[in-house]
Amino acid sequence: MKRAESSNSETDYETSIYETPMHGTPRTRQRILGASMELFGVRGFHETSLREIAERVGVTKTAVLYHFPGKADILAALVEPMLGDLAAAMANAAAAGPGRARWAAIEGMLDVWLKHRYLLRLNLQDLALATPGPAFARFRDAMLRANALVAGADPGLAERVRAAQAVAMLSDPVVLFADAPVEGLRAAVLDGVHRLLDGTAEPAAEPPPAPRSRRGRPAAMSTAMIETARRMHAAGSGATLIAAALGVSRATVYRHLPPAAPPTP
Repeated sequence: MKRAESSNSETDYETSIYETPMHGTPRTRQRILGASMELFGVRGFHETSLREIAERVGVTKTAVLYHFPGKADILAALVEPMLGDLAAAMANAAAAGPGRARWAAIEGMLDVWLKHRYLLRLNLQDLALATPGPAFARFRDAMLRANALVAGADPGLAERVRAAQAVAMLSDPVVLFADAPVEGLRAAVLDGVHRLLDGTAEPAAEPPPAPRSRRGRPAAMSTAMIETARRMHAAGSGATLIAAALGVSRATVYRHLPPAAPPTP
C-alpha cells in the first residue's frame, strides 16, 4: 500500500487543523486506516503505537483519537469488510439446507479468506483479531457458526473435532500462498478438505488452466516452490493442482517431483 506523502507545509497545516476535532474528514480517516494497515503488516498490531500511526499520516495523536478511540477500533474498521463477508457467507450456508450446509460453509469461508488474504496474513502474524475489542466477538461468533455448520446436526466429539480441523485448514494455505493464482489455490485447498472429510478428492475440484501471460509461465521454480510441490505431491495432490497453485506448467512440476518408485517384484 502506498504511503501517504506530504510536504512539511501540508503536514503543518493538517496538524494545526486537527488540534480542533471538528475538522475531522473522511479522507484523513482513510489515510489513518491505510497507514495502520502498513504498520500492522510490518511491525504487528501489538507493537504499533497510535503515535507511530499519527506520525505516518502526518497528524497529531489527538487527530487519530478523534477518528478512532483506540487501536482496537482501527482494527475493527480494517476488518469490517471481511467480517461482513464472513457473516453473509455463513448466513447463506445456513440457508442452503442440511444436505448442502457443510460444503456451502467451507466454500464460503474459503472464498472470504481468499478475498481478504492479505488482511488474514496480518492477523496470523500476531493474532490481532484475538485482541479484546469490537472485532473479536464478531470474529469468534462467525468461526463458531462455521464449525457448527461443518459438524452437522447432533455431532459427537469426533465430528466436532473433524469440523474444527476442516475449518482451520482453510486459512493457513491462503496465508502461505497468498500470491499464488486464486483459482488454483482454491482448488488445491478444497481438494485437501475433501480428502479430510470424505477420504477422497472431489473430481470437480480440478482447476481450469491458468491464463498465460505474454511472457508465459515461469520455466523454473524456487527452492521454496519445489519444497511446496513435493509436500503437496506427498499428500496426494496431482501435478495439475500443484501447477495451478504455484503458477507454473505441469512439465515444470514434473521436473522437480521425485521419480516414481519401481513396482515391487
